[in-house]
Amino acid sequence: MENKGKVLSRDRLLTDVWGYDIGETRTLDNHVARLRKLGVKIETVFGVGYKLAD
Repeated sequence: MENKGKVLSRDRLLTDVWGYDIGETRTLDNHVARLRKLGVKIETVFGVGYKLAD
């Protein structure tokens, strides 16, 4: 929520939130899908990462 409107890369989210130091995992995708089902507006920025919608 602190970075609303900013695009955050998948790698940054994986590292900052879960402490992962690997590039490919479905963990982030699963959590984004869950949040979207709860009504959180998250935009996918193709080739870059995700951002909370304004």
